[in-house]
Amino acid sequence: MNPANRENDDAARAAGSRLVQDFGLLIKAATRLEQRIDTALRRECEVSHTMFEVLIRLCRRHPDEEISQRRLADDLTLTSSGITRLIDRMEGAGLVRRGPAPGDRRSVLVEATDHGRAVFLRAAAVHAQVVERYFVAPVSRADYARLTHALGEIDKALRDT
Repeated sequence: MNPANRENDDAARAAGSRLVQDFGLLIKAATRLEQRIDTALRRECEVSHTMFEVLIRLCRRHPDEEISQRRLADDLTLTSSGITRLIDRMEGAGLVRRGPAPGDRRSVLVEATDHGRAVFLRAAAVHAQVVERYFVAPVSRADYARLTHALGEIDKALRDT
């Protein structure tokens, strides 16, 4: 057999492996679920899924906790310019406000406005409905418990290494 043909056959087998297919299924399902959530949030609350993620972090903070724009960027794996543009849009929509960090002129703090908290509560209900319909309802209660346990174990393994 020609070495190039053997490499092509090996590549085709690798691409068709169960591990590649299973991971692809996970990514496809997660992407489709995220798209459903984003569409519902935009339609019903006029925020993107990423904006909702920012509001989650801002609305669940402790009263004395300060959240910087940099921390939000790290949490959401956004670049500095990406989080700046996102917070600009959210500030323009009245969802958040920025302020200087006491003692650190380079740091910018972000907090949810009253309007942002109200939008967050509506968006949380919409998010829950979509997750219930497409993530919880399609599987049995026992399968759901195993799935969420397994996802937690995967997340733990990724954090530990």
